[in-house]
Amino acid sequence: MPWVLLAVAGILEILWAFAMKRSEGFTLLRPSVVTLAGMVASFGLLAMAMRSLPLGTAYAVWTGIGAAGAFVVGVVFLGEALVPMRVAAAGLIVAGIVLMKLAG
Repeated sequence: MPWVLLAVAGILEILWAFAMKRSEGFTLLRPSVVTLAGMVASFGLLAMAMRSLPLGTAYAVWTGIGAAGAFVVGVVFLGEALVPMRVAAAGLIVAGIVLMKLAG
């Protein structure tokens, strides 16, 4: 169950990062509210997962899901550049997440 909580927390991190980008510096109400609600929910689920998982593993996986997911969302929905070096960096993040899961 802690891994499920951690995965959902990571997905919520992607959500709030996207909403933060859309909030235009917290000047738009709806994306600002989604950002703050997503942050609270994401941190809460991360905290619950950390009851059972090691700090380093939980935090690395959470940030990795958020970073790789935000990269994909940026490319797909925001038209950000999809260049080989960025793809390789995202691949390394995903590889790190897998290694952390296997080691934990």
